[in-house]
Amino acid sequence: MKEFTNEEVLQVFRDCGGLLEGHFLLTSGRHSDKYMQCAKLFIRPKKAEALCAALADKLKDMKIDVVASPAIGGIIMGYVMAKRLNAKNVFAERENGKMVLRRGFEILPKDRVLVVEDVVTTGGSAMEVVELVKECGAKVAGVASVVDRSNGKVDFGVPYRALLSMEVVSYEAAECPICKKGIPLVKPGSRNIAK
Repeated sequence: MKEFTNEEVLQVFRDCGGLLEGHFLLTSGRHSDKYMQCAKLFIRPKKAEALCAALADKLKDMKIDVVASPAIGGIIMGYVMAKRLNAKNVFAERENGKMVLRRGFEILPKDRVLVVEDVVTTGGSAMEVVELVKECGAKVAGVASVVDRSNGKVDFGVPYRALLSMEVVSYEAAECPICKKGIPLVKPGSRNIAK
């Protein structure tokens, strides 16, 4: 399988319209002038599958039984990664503010689990799934993402691999220079102005 350079991955995102510039509200609550919209990548199945397959190939030595991802961003990626790794695929959903397994999904204590997320900025959602896997008594073999916006600064306490690692500056809302310029704040994934 082809290995991708950072520039090649960025070009795929540009080609798909997934590298956005403006004023964005991130899942973490922070603000940024750049956003990697993986949803745009996943509307192009061949491109998405090629990137996820390249990432999965870097993880084959982990001997994964289950791929677990946070809903909603990691669901498609989790499916593609599980297929490539010949593993089961589950996703966690937030219920009453906590990540849980629903829909009859289960992770068994004997399982070696890879947690996947499309984009990691602070790692919050992926870390919640890591904790959920631990609560199930299973082993977290590692964490993987298509994009690591922290440029390697997030520590999950297990091996972490990303296909694209870059540092995109983000700000606490109260300190955001983009807000001070009066540029409307957009919540990615929708075309609505953030509240």
